[in-house]
Amino acid sequence: MTVSDGALVDPRDGGARTLKFQTVADNLRRGILAGTWALGDRLPTEQQLMTSTGYSLNTVRRAVEELEAEGLVERRQGAGTFVVLQRRTRPRSRANIGVLLPDTRLYYPRVLQGIESALTAEGASLQLATYNYDPRREDDCIERLLSAEVDGLLLVPTFVQLTSPQDRAEQLMALPVPVVLLERSLMDLGPGDETEHVCSDHQAGAHDAVRYLNRLGHRRIALLLRGRSNTGFAVQHGYSRAISSLQLPEIPIFKAEYEEWEARRAEDALDALQTARATAALVFGDREATLLEGAARRRGLRVPEDLALVSYDDETADIAEVPLTAVAPPKHRIGRMAAQILLQRLAEGEACPIHQIRIRPRIVVRESCGAKRGPNPSAAT
Repeated sequence: MTVSDGALVDPRDGGARTLKFQTVADNLRRGILAGTWALGDRLPTEQQLMTSTGYSLNTVRRAVEELEAEGLVERRQGAGTFVVLQRRTRPRSRANIGVLLPDTRLYYPRVLQGIESALTAEGASLQLATYNYDPRREDDCIERLLSAEVDGLLLVPTFVQLTSPQDRAEQLMALPVPVVLLERSLMDLGPGDETEHVCSDHQAGAHDAVRYLNRLGHRRIALLLRGRSNTGFAVQHGYSRAISSLQLPEIPIFKAEYEEWEARRAEDALDALQTARATAALVFGDREATLLEGAARRRGLRVPEDLALVSYDDETADIAEVPLTAVAPPKHRIGRMAAQILLQRLAEGEACPIHQIRIRPRIVVRESCGAKRGPNPSAAT
């Protein structure tokens, strides 16, 4: 064994000592980042590494020392070498998280509560910005959050009506801090979606609502939507797939913009339902379903006897004149999980796998669908 430049050299290393120990270190590092060895896992022993690589003990030790100096692993006397991933420059408990929401009125207050609960549990702080569904304000809000020196971003951006939502997603993923999307993903790309996100599975929620109404005896099930909504697109897709899989009659989908949904427009929606001879409807969202109830009452129709309704969102469904059965996305859980994932990414860096999570909404049964009165035999025509 000789000394060269202050480092031990094994004669079998043939003068290529740096390349060899770095090769071993690179392979181990790659395995850690790929998840072969996760946080807390023990690395192979020195003897095992010597056997698998064919290199000397000194080369193997130099490789492990390299990883230890980087904070990727630590040696524990008598136990071995373990993955620790101590690579954060800021303690996790002091993380400063930026949150961008469309607004803080309906739906997102409970998402924000979930975010706050996760961040508070870890001692992290929160910076909030809202853009009031105006895509032109999004970048300004994000810039302000970055100027506040946030460590990571939880974003609910606009993807609808964009020429290329994928380009927008790539811009967001390229921001100088980690980004996790809430209630947004590139659904149509399938495995081509490389964003990290936590979403309600709105397709599944709509699909389950149609199947539920069908089990109650309904075959002519309509869909009423408000337009220009990320959620609305997914609800429509899930509804259409359920109608197809159940081989139910296709009924034209009624759409109106949010601003147009008022008493007069609810009358138009009811006209469309009666023309289609629909006995049940999935309505996005609670406000629209409540307006439809009023239109039905004025026309002498009973809910649920003459028209069964399921609303989507479950924000104000329980205070409707006839309390609405509703599809309830897991808003609080969405916020909490997204915050936890972002904190995990800040703690583990590139070693953290990309999370793409969809949570299936549940159906909260109330009076408007008629389930508490049993199946409707007249609906199966």
